[in-house]
Amino acid sequence: MADYYDLLGVSKDADGDTLKRAYRRLARQYHPDINKDPGAEDRFKEIGRAYEVLSDPQTRGRYDQFGEAGLGGAGGMPDVGDMGGFADLFETFFSGFGGAGGSGGGRPRRRGPQQGDDLRYDLKIDFEQAVFGQEREIKIPHLETCDTCNGTGAKVGSGPTTCSTCGGVGQVRRATRTPFGSFTQVAECPSCEGTGQVISDPCGACAGQGVRQVRKKLRINIPAGVDTGTRLRVAGEGNAGLRGGPSGDLYVFLTVKSHPQLRRDGITVLSEVNVSYLQAILGDIIEVDTVDGNTSLEIPAGTQPNAVLTLENKGIPKLGNPVARGNQRISINVKLPLRLSDEERGLLEDLAGHHSAKGRQHHHHNSGLFARLFGQKG
Repeated sequence: MADYYDLLGVSKDADGDTLKRAYRRLARQYHPDINKDPGAEDRFKEIGRAYEVLSDPQTRGRYDQFGEAGLGGAGGMPDVGDMGGFADLFETFFSGFGGAGGSGGGRPRRRGPQQGDDLRYDLKIDFEQAVFGQEREIKIPHLETCDTCNGTGAKVGSGPTTCSTCGGVGQVRRATRTPFGSFTQVAECPSCEGTGQVISDPCGACAGQGVRQVRKKLRINIPAGVDTGTRLRVAGEGNAGLRGGPSGDLYVFLTVKSHPQLRRDGITVLSEVNVSYLQAILGDIIEVDTVDGNTSLEIPAGTQPNAVLTLENKGIPKLGNPVARGNQRISINVKLPLRLSDEERGLLEDLAGHHSAKGRQHHHHNSGLFARLFGQKG
C-alpha cells in the first residue's frame, strides 16, 4: 500500500489542520456516491485508513517509526471509536454529503454545569430617548433556577441517581457496520442525555428540569447617543444555566423611531427650514426645532437658496462620551411667491427698473421703494 502521507498529498511534518483539509478534499473527490470511476471506492477506503492513522498522535508516532507493522490491532485496523479522527470522518461523511447536517462528532457532552442561553430583546424607543438616554422598564420571559428544588430537578428530599444504562459515564458505545468496515461509535447515553444521572422522583414545580419559565421585570439604562442597531448587554439576565451553570446574558437591540422634522447623521442633526425671499434678502430671526426644543436662528441678510447654517452643540451626544456633542446643520429653502398683487408687481417692476438704471441719482428713490415693498410684506 502507498505511504499514508503520499495518499493524502501532505508532507511528513503536516499539522492536524492540514491533514483534515487534505482528507476532506480527497474524501469528497473519491466518495462512491459522487465518483463512479473504477477504483474510486478502494481509493476512498485507503484515504480514510490513512487519515484514521495520521490524525491520532499515538498511531501516527507508531506509523512513523515502524510503518504499518507498528499499528497492530485486529486485521491491522485500529479501534477508530477511540480515535479523534472518527469525528472528522463522521462529519465529512454525513455533513459533507447532505446527511445528518453536520454532527461535528456529535453533540457536546452535557455532564456537569452548563451555561444558560443568551437571549435577545428588541426595543423601540423615541428619537429624544435615543439622544438623551433614559431608564426603561421591560418585561422579559426567561428561564430561572427552580426555587423549589434549587435547580436539581429532583423532588425535595430526594436526588439524582446513577444512570444504569451507562453506569454514570454518560456515554455508550455502539458498533456500526458500514460498507467501509465496522466502526465503534461513542455516543451520548440516551437514558440520561449524557449527564450520567437520572431523576427517578422529579420535582413537580419544574417537571424535573431544574429551571422554570418566568416573566421578569427589568430596569435597563439606555445611554445618551444610542442609534438603531445599538446593542445593550445585560449580564446574567438570559436563561438560567443547568446543573448549577452560570446564566446567559440578555442583549437588547434598539430601534429608534424617526422624528418628523429632524434627521440624524452620526452625531450631527440635519433639518430644513423655509424662509421667504424677503427674509433671505433682508435677514431675520426665526424659531427652529432642535432636540432641545425651539431655538432662535439668525438668517443673515443676503442668505442664498440652499445655504446651510450651523447651530453648535445642538446635535447628538457621543455614545460613551456625552459631553462631546455634535452640531445641527439647517438647510435654508428660499420660497418665492407664486402670485403677486398688482401693487406688489408694480413695486418689483419699479425696483427692477431702478436696479438696471445707471448712476447713483436714484439711490434715495430706491430706498423708498424698498421700504414700501418690504413694509407691505412685513
